Amino acid sequence: MTGKNIFKSLAQALLAFILMFASGTVCAKIYPYRGLSLELSEVSENLTFKIKEEGDGILRILAIGNSFSQDAVEQYLYELFATSGQKVIIGNLYIGGCSLEKHYNNIRDDKAAYEYRKVVNGQKTNLSGVKISTALEEEPWDYVSIQQVSGLSGQFETCTPYLPEILNYVRSHSKFDVKLIWHSTWAYSKDSTHGDFPKYNKDQMTMYNAIVEVGQKVMANTSYSFDLLVPSGTAIQNGRTSSLGDTFNRDGYHLEVNYGRYTAACTWFEAISGKNVEDVSYAPSTVSAANARIARAAAHRAVATPYAVTELTEF
Repeated sequence: MTGKNIFKSLAQALLAFILMFASGTVCAKIYPYRGLSLELSEVSENLTFKIKEEGDGILRILAIGNSFSQDAVEQYLYELFATSGQKVIIGNLYIGGCSLEKHYNNIRDDKAAYEYRKVVNGQKTNLSGVKISTALEEEPWDYVSIQQVSGLSGQFETCTPYLPEILNYVRSHSKFDVKLIWHSTWAYSKDSTHGDFPKYNKDQMTMYNAIVEVGQKVMANTSYSFDLLVPSGTAIQNGRTSSLGDTFNRDGYHLEVNYGRYTAACTWFEAISGKNVEDVSYAPSTVSAANARIARAAAHRAVATPYAVTELTEF
């Protein structure tokens, strides 16, 4: 636990209740925020500390992203966790087309620039004009994800100098054991007219391979120290080898709103929970049973093999 968090806890001692026992013995329990308690006991002038997780059983996931995180976490992910018996709160700090550079600038200026979409008890709310600092401190987030804007997602050099600064900021404004996720996003459809597609010679596999290479470098970089990769891009590429083909986008780059988004949500679910999403019964009513099986298989195999395409020949 950082010194900053300990001082924050002590500063909130007014939240403590103090029980007096035998002469010379004092016990106190401080609640700095939900999910953590700091216990102090003094016996014969000896002071001891005990820090323990108490938890409320709720998993908290925050994405710092853009429209691609909107596609991935705002729909269906809550239901996947709920079906598996896990309570969850999901947040998404959204600016369309937001790059790492822009996130960094917003952090530097503490700018109230985001739409803060939040899913609690299955209900989504949207608050405009929110700072990253506000969202980070609102909940004791278990996971916080970072991603690059899609057009730069296959260019590792665009991570510097912004990504290290973003990571340092997130760690300093989050609970002491927050886990950091790199969200590896998807390549555009083959016929995409996106203005950044020429960066990849307008070739889907060139773009996919570049995104995968960035993911490998980011995860291998010990100064970043990411805890988890969510390979949504590989899941989508896996799905494209099925009978659905290259139909996972609605406009050439954003995901198709039913099985496309469901595939990404399945990937997030399995990567975070460690549970095989193929064993989860939930699927949106708008996704056929056959397409749901493809989505779950694509996600499961992406988590198992995140840096290569697994062909879904049986689908």
